[in-house]
Amino acid sequence: MTAERLQFQTETKQLLDLMVHSVYSHKDVFLRELISNASDALDKRRFEAIKNPEWLPAETELEIRLEVDRAARTLSVIDNGIGMSRQEVIDNIGTIAKSGSKEFLDAVKATKNGTSLPELIGQFGIGFYSSFMVAERIVIVTRPAGEAAATRWESAGEGTFTIEDAQRPDVGTTVTVHLKPVDMEDGLHDYADEYVIKDIVKKYSDFVAYPIRMEVERREIERDESGKPKEGAKEKVSREVQTLNSMKAIWLRGKNEVTEDEYKEFYKHISHDWHEPLKRIQAHIEGILDYRLLIFIPKSAGFDLFRPEKHHGVQLYVKRVFIMDDCEALLPQYLRFVRGVVDSEDLSLNVSREMLQQNRQIQRMRNGIVGKVLDTLKDMRENEDENYHTFWGEFGRVLKEGLFQDAEKRATLFELMLCASTNSETDLTSLRDYVTRMKPEQNTIYYMTGRTRAEIESSPHIEVFREKEYEVLILADPVDEVWTQSVFEFEGKRLQSVGKGAVDLGTEEEQKKAEQTRKEREREFGAVLECLKAKLDEHVKEVRLSNRLTTSVACLVGEAFGITPQLEQMMRAVGQDVPPVKRILELNPNHPLLPKLKAMVEKDKDDPALADYAELIYGQAVLAEGSQLRNPARFSKLVAELMTRAL
Repeated sequence: MTAERLQFQTETKQLLDLMVHSVYSHKDVFLRELISNASDALDKRRFEAIKNPEWLPAETELEIRLEVDRAARTLSVIDNGIGMSRQEVIDNIGTIAKSGSKEFLDAVKATKNGTSLPELIGQFGIGFYSSFMVAERIVIVTRPAGEAAATRWESAGEGTFTIEDAQRPDVGTTVTVHLKPVDMEDGLHDYADEYVIKDIVKKYSDFVAYPIRMEVERREIERDESGKPKEGAKEKVSREVQTLNSMKAIWLRGKNEVTEDEYKEFYKHISHDWHEPLKRIQAHIEGILDYRLLIFIPKSAGFDLFRPEKHHGVQLYVKRVFIMDDCEALLPQYLRFVRGVVDSEDLSLNVSREMLQQNRQIQRMRNGIVGKVLDTLKDMRENEDENYHTFWGEFGRVLKEGLFQDAEKRATLFELMLCASTNSETDLTSLRDYVTRMKPEQNTIYYMTGRTRAEIESSPHIEVFREKEYEVLILADPVDEVWTQSVFEFEGKRLQSVGKGAVDLGTEEEQKKAEQTRKEREREFGAVLECLKAKLDEHVKEVRLSNRLTTSVACLVGEAFGITPQLEQMMRAVGQDVPPVKRILELNPNHPLLPKLKAMVEKDKDDPALADYAELIYGQAVLAEGSQLRNPARFSKLVAELMTRAL
C-alpha cells in the first residue's frame, strides 16, 4: 500500500498545537509515558500468548530498549510488545484516545495559558502526545503480533501525519523522537545525554516489570592494589548494555524499602494520572488465600469516571505475571475509581475474564479488597476531615451507587455518605448527624431530589418544612434519583421524599388538629377540587388540598413509591419506554386564589375561563419543580391573555 498523508482529528490538531507550544518546564515525563506505553504493549503480548503461544516463542525475552544517536539528536524507545496494525495506528495515534477529547480540551482551556497542560495529559489517556513537547518530529515503526507487515507513521505535530508500509524484522514498536535543541530556560534538557536518560528512568520507571536497557559508555583505568590509578595508565573507553531499572515489583518490597516518592511515581505509572494519589492502601493477605495488594485512591476524578469504557483500573497479576488491566471482577462498579495492583499466588495463569466471574477465590479476594477500601475511607472520614471532603467531592456520586448495588455493604456506605441540607448553606452532613438534630416527635428523615441545590431550595415542596424548621437533605446528584427508589430506611428511621406521598409534621396532637382542619377545608373547596380534576384529568391523577405549601398556590406530588419526574426523564434518555406518570396536584388552602376560584365555580362551573386557570395552575406547578411544559407556547399565550385582562 502506498504512503498516505492524513489529517489529524480536529481535537488532536488543537492538542498538538498546545503540546508544541507548551510553556510547561517539566518536560522529562514524556519518557515515562513512552516507557509506560511500551510496558503496556509487552503486557498485552504476554497475555495474548496464553491463547496464541506462537505469538511469543520461548526464546523471546520481552524488553524495552532505549537507543540514542547524539549526532542525529534522536532518542528511540523500542519494545517487542504486541505492536499495531496500520488501521490501529490510524485509530490510536490520529485520534485522542477515542473518547474524552472534548472534555480534555475544555479542561485545558480552563487553565491559564495551558500551563497545567501536562498534568491533564495522563488523566485523558493521551500520554504519547506529550512527546511533542520535546520533538521536532516523531517516527513510529510498528509490526503487530501474528502478522508480517509493518507500518511507518511520521508527524511533525502540525496537523497532518504520513503513514506507509514498512519493514521491521520483529514484532513490536519503535518510537523515534527527533529532539528539539537543548533549551534549559524552557525545560528542554539534553535527552540525547545518557546520564539524563538514566536519571529519568531511575526516577520514574524503576519499578517497570520488564528490563529497560541502553548501551552506555563505560570508562575504566588500570589501578594498583590500593585502588589508585597506576602511573601513566590510560583510561579505556568502551560501550556496554546496561539494565537501567531494578524491575522488582514494588508491591513485593517491604514498606521500609520503598520511599514515598517511589510509591507516588508507581501510582502515576499505572494510573496515567499526573497528580499524586490521595491515599495508599497496601496489604499482604495470608491464610486460605495468599495475595498482595497495592492500591490507591486518586485525588481527582478522571474524565472517564462515568463512561463505560475505562482504560486504567486494578491490574491483576498471578505470581508476578501480568494477566489483565482493569480487572472488573476484583472491585464493584461503585469503587471503579480505585487504581493499583493485586497479585495472587493461588490463581491459575490461564484464568480468563469469563472464569473470573465464577471463581470463588476471586470472590473472596474481592470481599477482602472492598473491605480494605471501605475501612480506609471510614478512617479518613473519622480522622482526616479535609482529605475526606476532597474525596467525597470527586467520588461521592460514584460511591452512592453502592447503596442500591451492594445491600450487604449498605450500612457502611451510609456511614460514609455526606449530604447537603437545609441546615447549612456550606457544610455537608452525615445521616447520623442529621438524626441527632431531629425533633423529638420526628421519626422520618426527609429529603428531596432534584437537578441542583438552588432548584431544590426554591421548590414549593419544602415550604412547610422551612416554616416548621424541619431539616431536609438536598440530594442533587443523578444517582440520588436511583438509590432512593430502593432504599427506604436508615438505622430504623424512615427515609421519605418531601415530594411524594402525604406529609405529617408535628406532634400527634398537632397532626390530628391539622387533619381536622384539612377535612373542613376540603368540604369548603370540594367543588373547586372536583372542577379542576375534571379540567386536568388528562394530566393529573387527583387534585387535593396540601399541608406542605405556605406561599405557593400549587405543587405536584408523586405517589409514596412512585418515580420522580427527573428519574422519568433519565430513563427515557437511555432509551427505556416509560409511560407518562400521572401525579397528584396539591393546592394551598390558604392561598387567596382559592376563594376566587370557589366563587367562579359557584357562579358557573362551565365558565371557559376555569379551564384556562386550571391549565395555568398546573403549568406553574410543572415549572416550579423544574420540569418542562408539554406545550410552552400554549402556556405563554394563556399568561399573556391573563396579563391583558388584569391590566
